[in-house]
Amino acid sequence: DEKLDLSDSKWEDIHVITGALKMFFRELPEPLFTYNHFNDFVNAIKQEPRQRVPAVKDLIKQLPKPNQDTMQVLFRHLKRVVENGEKNRMTYQSIAIVFGPTLLKPEKETCNIAVHTVYQNQIVELILLELNSIFGR
Repeated sequence: DEKLDLSDSKWEDIHVITGALKMFFRELPEPLFTYNHFNDFVNAIKQEPRQRVPAVKDLIKQLPKPNQDTMQVLFRHLKRVVENGEKNRMTYQSIAIVFGPTLLKPEKETCNIAVHTVYQNQIVELILLELNSIFGR
């Protein structure tokens, strides 16, 4: 409910804004990629490369509409961040590492945390790379 003045100097540091964005998604009661679809997304990324995009696209369509809409806006923004990689040194892989575990996680952590992290990152990276195929223009 607080009114923010984005021209205030405290918002000049991009790390503050990025941290706030990550915190927003981390603090949601359920991740953007809902808990009940976690294993489905992991299984989709394990498929043969030519089957991954259609599988992920189909799973995204199964998510609640607000999640789909938010995901589309977020990923389009993150794609623009990568497109400015010469200035900000962010690549598809670095964005995936930063946002993968925040957007997509199992409801209960198991001893497979390292394996999950690899898949989380791969899923986010695939969506960024195939943004137009997944969400259209």
